[in-house]
Amino acid sequence: MMYRNQPSYGSFSFGGPVTPAVKWLLIVNITVFVFQLPFLGGPPLLWIFGLVPQLVWNQLHIWQLFTYQFLHFGLFHILFNMLALWMFGCDLERAWGTRFFLRYYWVSAVGGGLCVLFLEPNQGIPTIGASAAIYGVLLAYGRLYPNNVIYLYLLFPIRMKYFVLIIGAIAFFSSISPGNSGISHLGHLGGMAFGYVYLKWGHMLNPRRSWARARHEYYRFRLARLKRRFRVVEGKKRNDEPPTLH
Repeated sequence: MMYRNQPSYGSFSFGGPVTPAVKWLLIVNITVFVFQLPFLGGPPLLWIFGLVPQLVWNQLHIWQLFTYQFLHFGLFHILFNMLALWMFGCDLERAWGTRFFLRYYWVSAVGGGLCVLFLEPNQGIPTIGASAAIYGVLLAYGRLYPNNVIYLYLLFPIRMKYFVLIIGAIAFFSSISPGNSGISHLGHLGGMAFGYVYLKWGHMLNPRRSWARARHEYYRFRLARLKRRFRVVEGKKRNDEPPTLH
């Protein structure tokens, strides 16, 4: 994966002009949230489009793996997710391009849903929200701009790479601790895990890139064999020869 140059320590350039994919995601999430309001649809939408593992396994509501990310529980839930999407997603889209950014976003969102589906198959309440995708975005931003600084609680400066490690550790330990906090830590962790795997090995899903990589590795192998068979000796340069005039 080719990344652009990382900003130096002390850079605070987040967000900026809204990029096309981020703009589309903001519009869709906010529009769906409006339709969730009691006078326009209300709670039934959560059971139809939220991720309910029991319904997916027993009644094959497969679409819920894709639709749950557009629903939110309340104003602060959607506000935090959309603010993080704008702050960190725009820079990623500018660095990667719209197509790759959208693929990565969906991989993180669906990956978080798959973790909930397989690790909590008996769950009978809906899981909703874009948090899995947002955690994937945070992971990618931490890898792309590890030395960027954010202010935790608007007070404490922290480098992005440490922030990602902290939220990842919180999601992991919260997912294995007993009790129900009402937060899908498995979904958060799954979004980060699937995002990392896609960044690491996602090129293998692209036939052109896979073929190019295989060809590159083949030529490297051939070159290594030739180097073992032949010893290259550099000729000694003679300094007493007159220069050639053209």
